[in-house]
Amino acid sequence: MSDSQARATVPVGPCATVYRASRQDKPWGHEEIYAVVDGSYAGKVIHVSAGQSLSLQYHEHKDETICLLSGEARIQHGPVGGELETLAFGPGDTIHLPPRVVHRVTAITDIVFAETSTAAPGWREDVVRLEDAYGRAGTSAP
Repeated sequence: MSDSQARATVPVGPCATVYRASRQDKPWGHEEIYAVVDGSYAGKVIHVSAGQSLSLQYHEHKDETICLLSGEARIQHGPVGGELETLAFGPGDTIHLPPRVVHRVTAITDIVFAETSTAAPGWREDVVRLEDAYGRAGTSAP
């Protein structure tokens, strides 16, 4: 084997990783998790069918930013135990949700939104559901 062939097979520096986003079906639609760097960040594209809602929830540690890509939605948000504000969202509208901010996304039409969040250890379980139309485990009374 020549020197040029040997150099072509040994990576120098950082390498790209190519993979398929994982899909998770949900009662309201589905999500595609396209980025997970444990201890750093996660990225999802979330599809919600018209008339469906995610749970009314908050996170103890996870910090999220949501950007509506298509469709029309209603976003509720506010402090734990406090009044919730309701906003009409269209494509490009974005909301930053620090830890302990209660929130819910409701699809008026079919919607697609991007969600980027922190991914500290346990980030997948860091959800406190206050209300859930689908009776999922972990739902607690406010």
